[in-house]
Amino acid sequence: MPTPASFRLLLPLCLASLVMLLAAPPAQARRGGQSAAEKARAEHKLDDVRSRMEALAKAQEAGTQTARELRADYNKAINGKTIAFLPIALGVPLQDEWERVIREEADYNGMKYIVRDPNNNPSAMLQALTALVNDKPDVLIVQNPSVTLLVKELKRAEKQGTHVIQMNMSSNYKSDAFVGADWVEIGRMLAQDVVKQCGTGSGKSGKVQIVQGELTAAASVDQIGGIMEVFKKDPAIKVVSNQAANWDANTALNITATVIQQNPDLCASVGFWGIMESGAAQAIRNAGKIDQVKVYASVEGSQLDCDQINQGNFYKVLSYTAGIQGHAAIDAALLMLQSGEKPGTNHRLIFTRPVWLDKSNANARNCFPLPKK
Repeated sequence: MPTPASFRLLLPLCLASLVMLLAAPPAQARRGGQSAAEKARAEHKLDDVRSRMEALAKAQEAGTQTARELRADYNKAINGKTIAFLPIALGVPLQDEWERVIREEADYNGMKYIVRDPNNNPSAMLQALTALVNDKPDVLIVQNPSVTLLVKELKRAEKQGTHVIQMNMSSNYKSDAFVGADWVEIGRMLAQDVVKQCGTGSGKSGKVQIVQGELTAAASVDQIGGIMEVFKKDPAIKVVSNQAANWDANTALNITATVIQQNPDLCASVGFWGIMESGAAQAIRNAGKIDQVKVYASVEGSQLDCDQINQGNFYKVLSYTAGIQGHAAIDAALLMLQSGEKPGTNHRLIFTRPVWLDKSNANARNCFPLPKK
């Protein structure tokens, strides 16, 4: 299909051909002369063609004019704006994938980009956030370590004119936008599959271990809510351990080693993060129970998650797809900047759809590669 630019190049040629065609006298006119009436009809046809072609050309030009105006408005709202990203820590597949997407998209859109790494230190994170808020970026994307720690500074950021996007783990404060997983629904989905494998009619013990992250993190608070909502409906399910490993694989390994020793007929283990739950899976493998115990986790969808599945450590995981979350966060930022609205005016919610991964689809299509060192 011709583009508007190519159409404008072809238009004069088409018009000239039509003019020559219509201006040429018919055969009988060439033999015996052309009457005034025939000449008038030919001129009328020619004028009609000229009018139609000129109208079409104007329509094409109007379309490109609209595109130019939209782009000018977009550039005015976006170019040169500052976007800041504050994760709990970098050097982790989840946060590194977010950082990659946000950085690349900010650069593409002509934005200034700032990132801070508190290295999993809550005090350092609060200090970094305070400094960022003082710098007054146009957009601030934050991953909350707990539902309370950063609330005061997030409020201050919006009051002084910064749009705030909370990433994957919310706080008790509703800012401009939340982008991430629907943790309650993820909890429900995990629990529903566990019930199929271990609940009434399964012939299994019904014993389930739960490995939470940080107890005050939204991912733990909401995920356990969704899980227990489902488990309470089946009397065959028995939660024999519900402990926090604080996102640490070694802690999960130690907890699970004790649980599997006390409950050798354990049916399932459910972890709130893949890297952490890999420790639980290792303890279960060490006990020689990896073929008996169904190991579940909610994950970001990195190659590490696919590896755990393909190595037989994880039975099934729910991926909230970190790359898609990064793009959703950038899209939210771009829309808020273009809206011209005052920060804190509206509260938007963007959930990323969870995707089941198992041995049938744990491949490069569904798990993003780890960054090259």
